[in-house]
Amino acid sequence: METWMRLMASDGSIVFGRVESGYLHEYEGLDQPIPTGAVLSLRALTPLAPCAPGKVVALWNNFHALAAKLEKPVPEHPLFLIKPAASVIGSSEPIRRPAHYAGKIVFEGELGIVIGKRCRDASLEEAEAAIFGYTIVNDVTAAGLITENPHFPQWCRAKGFDTFCCLGPAIVSGFEWEHARVVTRLDGVERQNYPLDDMVFTPAQQVSLISQDLTLEPGDVIACGTSLGVGSIGNGATVDVTIQGIGTLINTLAAAREERASMAAEESANG
Repeated sequence: METWMRLMASDGSIVFGRVESGYLHEYEGLDQPIPTGAVLSLRALTPLAPCAPGKVVALWNNFHALAAKLEKPVPEHPLFLIKPAASVIGSSEPIRRPAHYAGKIVFEGELGIVIGKRCRDASLEEAEAAIFGYTIVNDVTAAGLITENPHFPQWCRAKGFDTFCCLGPAIVSGFEWEHARVVTRLDGVERQNYPLDDMVFTPAQQVSLISQDLTLEPGDVIACGTSLGVGSIGNGATVDVTIQGIGTLINTLAAAREERASMAAEESANG
């Protein structure tokens, strides 16, 4: 297995590469995994979301255990929505509560598939080859908005706010997802602990079937869906999502007024 990260240097430039023994071995990019020869200390770099997806394809009802609890039939094709690029943040970045929304905000710990090659109408073999690696996702949702309008379920709006797609802390290639579990903790209390081998569609099947509907580009992410234990996040609460072999994704929900004050202070400091 190899670990990959995307980070910001002190001059504001963004670098991507393979992490080994506290150093980043820089590569041209996720879509061009060619080493530049540069080796940088991680201590001089600020971690970002490990990729910058043009889109995040988020699955629903992709685990047998959750389908059984919800009394929903197992789908024949992946059921998904699209989260926008602006919703993506990295580990340790705050989730921002929308200023106009005071309702329930929900965490969903998930495995994320990171696409490494342009993919359209892919066979299972082509789909497997198109997977660069795996990351962790917290698919945040403003749950109260989904059914706010009785005539139109608002899945994309509820899941598409800025900061509502937490990714990280790294991408791991060669990861054996079949033997892993997703463990989600809310302020240190375990809320989710489920096996990834309970997925309805394997990662290769997801990539293949979704590529029949839309083109997947390098850096795009497929959030594999969640299982039992989803719950709400209170203002100031911290969600940790851990997948052994990838790491832990950590994000805290900031209240809208706290976030506005923080942003104002930052703008003032920057002149």
